[in-house]
Amino acid sequence: QVQLVESGGGLVQPGGSLRLSCAASGIIFGINAMGWYRQAPGKERELVATIVNVGGTTYADSVKGRFTISRDNAKNTVYLQMNSLKPEDTAVYYCRLDYINPPGIGSWGQGTQVTVSS
Repeated sequence: QVQLVESGGGLVQPGGSLRLSCAASGIIFGINAMGWYRQAPGKERELVATIVNVGGTTYADSVKGRFTISRDNAKNTVYLQMNSLKPEDTAVYYCRLDYINPPGIGSWGQGTQVTVSS
């Protein structure tokens, strides 16, 4: 199974920026999506953004215009550039790999903490 390792979390002031990275080890095959989810204390895990290796992105309404997802297929790495951060963006951010075609068992990263606070 592919392992996902996130990096780039931390503490930032409101209005600041952070860039998350997620590197996948192993062979990733077919049409697949890599993305980011987040989970705040007491809340369910929610989609932040995803990107398909052959093109196409999806964003949560709450992050549109502030976050940008990108990926380097040659490096099996996905990035999340987060700008204009708000306190409500505070959460543990998880990287996710999903296989679309052919279908297969996806993977979760271990999570990285993002805290937006003054």
